[in-house]
Parts: sequence; C-alpha cells; structure tokens
Amino acid sequence: MDIAAIPGAVSDERGLRHLGNPFAEQRSLAAGGALAPLGDRRVVTVAGEDRLSWLDSLSSQAVAHLPAGVSTELLILDPQGHVEHAASVVDDGATTWLIVDAADAAGLASWLQRMRFRLRVEIAERPDLEVVGGTAAAIAAVTPVAPAGMPVLWRDPWPEVSPGGHAYATVAAHPGAERDWVEAVVDAEEAARVADAAVSGAVTLAGLDAAEALRVAAWRPRVGVDADERVLPHELDWLRTAVHLSKGCYRGQETVAKVHNLGHPPRRLVALQLDGSDSILPARGDAVRAGETVIGAVTSAAWHFEDGPIALALVKRTAPADVDLVVDTEQGAVAAAQQVVVPADAGATASVPRLPRLSRRT
Repeated sequence: MDIAAIPGAVSDERGLRHLGNPFAEQRSLAAGGALAPLGDRRVVTVAGEDRLSWLDSLSSQAVAHLPAGVSTELLILDPQGHVEHAASVVDDGATTWLIVDAADAAGLASWLQRMRFRLRVEIAERPDLEVVGGTAAAIAAVTPVAPAGMPVLWRDPWPEVSPGGHAYATVAAHPGAERDWVEAVVDAEEAARVADAAVSGAVTLAGLDAAEALRVAAWRPRVGVDADERVLPHELDWLRTAVHLSKGCYRGQETVAKVHNLGHPPRRLVALQLDGSDSILPARGDAVRAGETVIGAVTSAAWHFEDGPIALALVKRTAPADVDLVVDTEQGAVAAAQQVVVPADAGATASVPRLPRLSRRT
C-alpha cells in the first residue's frame, strides 16, 4: 500500500504509524469507523491435501479438522516448549492462510519448508499480499482475496477460550472481551484502492500505533514483541486461544503438559497502568522493579486514548502481586500499578494422588 500520498501519514519500515492524531485514530478504529493497514504483518500460505493434518502434527493447535472459514491460531514450539513462531490461521477449503508478524514470516516459512518431507504440502511466502485490520463492520468495506470462493478473513478469537484451551486470567471482566478485531488479506489492487479512498477522504485510516494500543489494552500477546527466546505460552495466558491441551503429540507438548498439570510457569504476564505525569512511555526491555529488586521487563507499551500510558510486562512468578512497581526508562523511573494477568498459582491443575506417610514403628 502506497501511504506516502495520504495526508498526515507518518510511517517507518513497519508501515503507517499514525496520521497525526493516534488517540482519535484509536477511537475510530475501536468504534468501527477506520481501517488499519497492517504493514507489520505478512502472509504465508500452505496448500496441498496434507496441509491441515501436517500443521496439526507440528503445532500446538488442533487443526486437522479445521472447518473452512473458522479462525484460530497456532504456535510452533521448540523441544523445551518455548515459543518459536506464531500464526493466525484460517483455511478456505483449499489453502491454509497464515497471517504472521513480518519479522517472523521468513523464519516460519523456512522452518515449514524443512518439515515437508514427502507430504503433499506447498509453502509460500506471499509478499504480493497485504493485511488490513479493523472491526467486522469496518472490514465489510474491504474486498479480501478469495481464490477458493471464500474471502480470506481472520477473526481474532481472543480472549474467548478455544476448544481444548485454558484460561489463567481470573478477572471478572476481561479487558479484551469487547474487542472486535478482524484481519483481511488483500491484493495489491485492493490495497491501492483503499489508499486512494483515504486520500480522497472516502475511507478513514488508523495507524499501527492505534492498533497496538488496542491490542495492549486487551492483554493480547504477540510473538514479535511479547515473546523472548525462553517464553512459554502459559506465561502470556496463551493457552486460551493457541494451545489445545488434549490433542496429539507435537514438539514441546511434554513441557506444555508438565507446566500446566504439575508445575507453574516461571514468569507471569502483568498489565501496567503507568504514571503519565511526565509523559514517559517505556520501551520494550525496560526493567521492572519491586522496590530495589528487578523482577522482569516490559514487553509492550502504548498510549491509550482512555487509559493513558499502559504496558505489558513479564515478571517473575514469585514477584509480589499486591505492590506497585517501577519501570526504569532512559528518561527516568516511572511508577506503575500492576494488574495480574497470569496469577502466581497458574498451572498445577492435575490432582495427583499422594500416598499417606506411614508412621515408623518402634
């Protein structure tokens, strides 16, 4: 999408960041009045008769019998259960469409190619395609690609608990419950039409900053920013939508089951409401402290149109949940009130029978 001609557009290597008023863009995006060109997303396709059963065998999600048009997501884990790749998934009856973070697309496609063996699957990166996001009402104005006769639309299942999933967050009202988010895969011609409509004023656009702020506010994890090389899906409450706990074997399954059934994730996700008096927004990786003790780091941060500066952070499981925290930034320390997303007692869901201790006879 050529965004250079769009009035007020500010962009970088990821795409359109904003158009001069990120707060207004957030409001419009959340209300269904704007579309967000997602230049930080890429498309990978998997075709062939074995595609769904093959992806099922490789990933954390049960997709072997995924109905056409039903949206889900999957994770590719390493043998120790750490998240390596993540993808939003929808199948059109002939092809499985994976929408992924731009920085992860080449790595995921390359890994899938190595896993083909003799199976009837064909993997392709699709740089000719783009992704546009928004509410279902806003996306209705977009014409997605539909090579098999079904529009390629991915509807984010977050934060509903998918079949086989499990929720760790125990809040009465999840902040993502009202989030309406759909991503459409479009070709270059449709992307150009949307850009032209934005120039003429017929379409309102929102930038990546607005889309990210709504994501962070919904506690929605994203592999490109919230995951590091040792993250487990449990730590981000990702068992909700990306893991099927009773499906067949896949790489990393043993760790997933062991942590969920018998142990606890070593870290936990928290949401931070930041002190905005100094207009400082933390960066990814900024240290989070409880008193003088560093307990974790920021993963995502954003300015929200209602909540002000907010962030997500991964902290030690044993970090106190009832104290305010401090984030160390380049501009100085920022006070932060924490809200527990993944509780310290997450996991250990299995009831393991224990033998009674026998008294020693004298």
